[in-house]
Amino acid sequence: MGLQMELRGDLVGLADDGGGPLAVGHCHPTVVQAAHEQNLMLNTNSRYLHDNIVDYAQRLSETLPEELSVFYFLNSGSEANDLALRLARQCTGHQDVVVLDHAYHGHLSSLIDISPYKFRDLDGQKEWVHVAPLPDTYRGPYREDHPNPAEAYANEVKQVISIAQEKGRKLAAFFAESLPSVGGQIIPPAGYFSQVAEHIRKAGGLFVADEIQVGFGRVGKHFWAFQLEGENFVPDIVTMGKCIGNGHPVACVATTQAVSRAFEATGVEYFNTFGGNPVSCAVGLAVLDVLKTEQLQAHAANVGSFLMEHLSQQKAKHPIIGDVRGSGLFIGVDLIKDETLRTPATEEAEYLVSRLKENYILLSTDGPGRNVLKFKPPMCFSLDNAQHVVAKIDDILTDMEEKVRSCKTLKIQPNSVKHLSEETQPTQIQQDGKLTSTLKIKQV
Repeated sequence: MGLQMELRGDLVGLADDGGGPLAVGHCHPTVVQAAHEQNLMLNTNSRYLHDNIVDYAQRLSETLPEELSVFYFLNSGSEANDLALRLARQCTGHQDVVVLDHAYHGHLSSLIDISPYKFRDLDGQKEWVHVAPLPDTYRGPYREDHPNPAEAYANEVKQVISIAQEKGRKLAAFFAESLPSVGGQIIPPAGYFSQVAEHIRKAGGLFVADEIQVGFGRVGKHFWAFQLEGENFVPDIVTMGKCIGNGHPVACVATTQAVSRAFEATGVEYFNTFGGNPVSCAVGLAVLDVLKTEQLQAHAANVGSFLMEHLSQQKAKHPIIGDVRGSGLFIGVDLIKDETLRTPATEEAEYLVSRLKENYILLSTDGPGRNVLKFKPPMCFSLDNAQHVVAKIDDILTDMEEKVRSCKTLKIQPNSVKHLSEETQPTQIQQDGKLTSTLKIKQV
């Protein structure tokens, strides 16, 4: 299945920085060869039309709803989101943006301004930015026991829009990751985005779906994460990056003819020196070829389901695991200090990640409490890889329950732990169990 997961020995990259940008695996030979061959022939800026850019746009269009038929090529996800913001503002004639709390959309100044994850630690919230609650049914105000969390969270967006309009503000866009990642690997309740789109369009704005971390078959069931919302849901703008080039700097914005025409009406052409160059498009085409020939979307669905099942078994065994959520190979494991309040187990998550690194597994955390383990590996991640990772997590959590006991969910007596059956328990990997992490957690 494509290239191996190994970076060094048995080191496995699971987090976005270790795997997310690499859809088909590190240095996949098909992708490397495509870049090499095109480099041998020609690489030039996009003022000179080349077959690769046309072919690539055509191939991408086959994966998207037919309404999304105009493509702008760039070098990074940040550039893509910045252009999406420009498109929305030019099309609507409005300035303001609604975003989700804890969101991150890129490192450019324009995107820091619409990323609560960043601006709260910098210059603060601009008057043209309006923040809606994260649609988190585990930790948010409307949880899994709410009769209609999708409507409740969508009404929060509606309220944010109304407050903005009362102040004389005009909305250009609602901007969101199709599956909020930095916010804690969130799976919005079904129907949420459709209702939000209705509210923002009624206010004169557009719906922008940020697929930079979650697109290209990662969710398994669909090629794009926004398609989890249903066949009839179509964003006005979709941005993509990271895994689109498998580590090569490629990004894209897809939008409608209406939005594109409004943008062109300025008379100021869009130009990007290296965006859409022949080599980048050859790489993009090669990534699409590998996704298809190696059936990585179906693979992500299969391995993701296996991983979710085995992580859920660990949840039954280890009370520190409060929630396991995800789709395909986009999975979050929410660690908690206590089961009633669901207090984020921040220090414990950091300790676990450090111990995993000692075992050559690269995992990191996200969420407001930095307590959600994020799983976004290259899509060639295998069943064996999944079983190995779960076994290591089990080993470390068991050891923490015996030795660390820093919070209520770790204060478990050995005879009270609910062990998995031999039939369902992943193969255990032996380790010495020593607490060798440099992180310090107060023991009780």
